[in-house]
Amino acid sequence: MGITDKIVDIIIPFLFAFALAYALHPTLQWMQKKRIPKALGVTIIVVGLLAIITGLIYVVSTVLVGQMASLFSNILDFINKLSEMDFGSEFNLSGLETNLNDIFKNIMGSVGNYVSNGTIHLVNTSLALFTKVCIGAAAFVYILIDMDKIRKEVRNFFSKRKQKTFDFVASLDKQMKKYLSGLVTVMIISVFEYGFVYSIIGHPDALLLGLLAGFANLIPYFGGIMNNCVAAITAFVISPSLFIKTLIVFTVLSMVDSYVINANVYGKTNSIHPLIVIFSVFAGSAVFGIMGIVISFPLAILMVTTYKFYKDDIFQNIRGGTKKIIEK
Repeated sequence: MGITDKIVDIIIPFLFAFALAYALHPTLQWMQKKRIPKALGVTIIVVGLLAIITGLIYVVSTVLVGQMASLFSNILDFINKLSEMDFGSEFNLSGLETNLNDIFKNIMGSVGNYVSNGTIHLVNTSLALFTKVCIGAAAFVYILIDMDKIRKEVRNFFSKRKQKTFDFVASLDKQMKKYLSGLVTVMIISVFEYGFVYSIIGHPDALLLGLLAGFANLIPYFGGIMNNCVAAITAFVISPSLFIKTLIVFTVLSMVDSYVINANVYGKTNSIHPLIVIFSVFAGSAVFGIMGIVISFPLAILMVTTYKFYKDDIFQNIRGGTKKIIEK
């Protein structure tokens, strides 16, 4: 297992680099169609990513720490108010309040101890993380530059196999490209959309909720629900009017996301039944933990695309096997 962990640790930066390059390759192709040189297009994409990452680091270091403390405080106040209400002995939330308070104190204490007492470990971890980021960034640039060649080699490889296999890989490529490029687009839109609207209604955690809304797109269905619950709970503690405004906002924005933004970005290509998505989320979390939740929707696309493409062959084989059994 130690060797496996090392191999995975080595491969992960390259996997993330490939996934990011694969997702942003359509943007580079669009730039080339607009007669923007490939080198300039790659430079624009890299500079844009660096600007986004720098902005996130600045926001996290200056604003989000305070907003996270406020968020935890508001959630604890909400649990405390529910505990004070007379719901009977069966509905006692004092234990939950104590657990949440302990969790928050442990998180903040761990961060403080890590920074103040673990200087050497902090430096080693930072150097290891910095090395991985640099390797991943360099791999991303080279993969993005050579993505056309990579796709051509893959196309040539499968074109020499069965036509059915080639058509399947082409169909899967189309589905995955649409999902990944759409996911990046929807995440960026969600950050500005929710952050801007929550700031208009005066929600104190608007920036944090905007970022959470963006990353919530990584978790189908459940991510958005959890983000809306956090927004509603913190607003409830502050004032009834803000709570009502928050309910209206995330109800309207959820409909806008479902019927306008997602419909236009994703289209009907990745229309997968909610039960399949829910099953893939739980299965992914059970097998791979948090990473399994993130990759659950791509895996669902893979399974559904494979089933739809080979459905006729599967049923034909089943009918053939059944016929042979009856004849025997």
